[in-house]
Amino acid sequence: MRRDKSLWLVGATALVLGVTGPTGVAQAAGDPARQTLPAGDGWASEGAGTNGGSAAEASRVFTVTTWEQLRAALAVPGTAPRIVKIVGTLNATAAGCSAFEAPGYDFDRYLADYDPTVWGYENPVSGPQEDLRAASATSQGKAIKAYVPANTTVVGVGKKAGIVGGSLQIQGVDNVVVRNLTMESPLDCFPQWDPTDGATGAWNSEYDSMVVYGSTHVWIDHNTFTDGAHPDSSLPRYYGEVYQQHDGELDIVRGADLVTASWNVFADHDKTLMIGNSDSAGATDRDKLRVTLHHNLFKNVIERAPRVRFGKVDAYNNHFVVPASGYAYSLGIGQESQLVAEKNAFTVPAGVGVGTILKKWKDAPVTTVGNLVNGRPVDLLAVHNAEFPAEILRDGAGWTPVLRGRVDAPQALPGLVDHRAGAGRIC
Repeated sequence: MRRDKSLWLVGATALVLGVTGPTGVAQAAGDPARQTLPAGDGWASEGAGTNGGSAAEASRVFTVTTWEQLRAALAVPGTAPRIVKIVGTLNATAAGCSAFEAPGYDFDRYLADYDPTVWGYENPVSGPQEDLRAASATSQGKAIKAYVPANTTVVGVGKKAGIVGGSLQIQGVDNVVVRNLTMESPLDCFPQWDPTDGATGAWNSEYDSMVVYGSTHVWIDHNTFTDGAHPDSSLPRYYGEVYQQHDGELDIVRGADLVTASWNVFADHDKTLMIGNSDSAGATDRDKLRVTLHHNLFKNVIERAPRVRFGKVDAYNNHFVVPASGYAYSLGIGQESQLVAEKNAFTVPAGVGVGTILKKWKDAPVTTVGNLVNGRPVDLLAVHNAEFPAEILRDGAGWTPVLRGRVDAPQALPGLVDHRAGAGRIC
């Protein structure tokens, strides 16, 4: 009954506030919900291109103000184009972590049972409290994931639209647009302690703000990804390790293909953007994971901006503002990757080695051309290879990007991208 009521509310709102249908597209050309990915703008423009729900009829335009309404609007049957407009900030975990707890789960008991002085570091945790933690995590996962169907545009209205604690899942579909949202990273209520992770164990968490999984033709534009009110610096420690409650901001994985991410902000996060999530996924990922990243701001992120496996990834005209402490790398070169990093700008503080911008995970070729560091041309590959002679990277990704729209001089990027990227700045 509750779900039916939500659908009725969403539908009623759409009828009142919905934009015009296909016959009014020309008149609504300035409406971000009706805009489509321009031709030639990155991998998502390949083939039929990406237009999401831009041609939606009025009956399939929904305006939502709560997390429940969003999920209901996305669950309306059918693959005909739809537009979902988000007004305000939707909170997927408004009821708090206790709403997801399985009966009998007790975090203090969990800490006592798996304390390394009792459990040790040799074996993964198991037993009643771990089972209850896993059941609680499953409950949270079901509640905070929203599945975006094919031929859909999800767009924030105005300058203050967003999602807190939710995870948009773009899974096994084609033709999706997500724009103008501030996505505050989901906070995992039930991280798992893994005593076998490294020499001293680690807390591992789930849930990314957005996941593109096995989907094609996806345009992610003018969004802001952030940890918001819960930066890693605010997280407690247990067993001497950070109680990590964040995973990634954006994952593009498991056969996903033809994705353009443009004019987004990725801020204040650790493991930020992963393209390909497993070295053993060649059967699904090889010849896929074609992604374009342009005019994005990566500000104070520790690593994975992005980390790449398998894909032909074109990263151009992005601005990377490297943090003064804790920095690991920006561009991760992984299994069978073919990354082209061209005409980007890096702002690097004193004391951080420029060679660390690139990170070799596996032997794979990479192209780095026309990049600036603190306003000066730098051969990123040569500097990396000089600083890390035991981790030599090969030059030449083996392909030349042709699907590019606007290409700016890298000197202009700090001023241009910093002022125009992110939610609330959509043109």
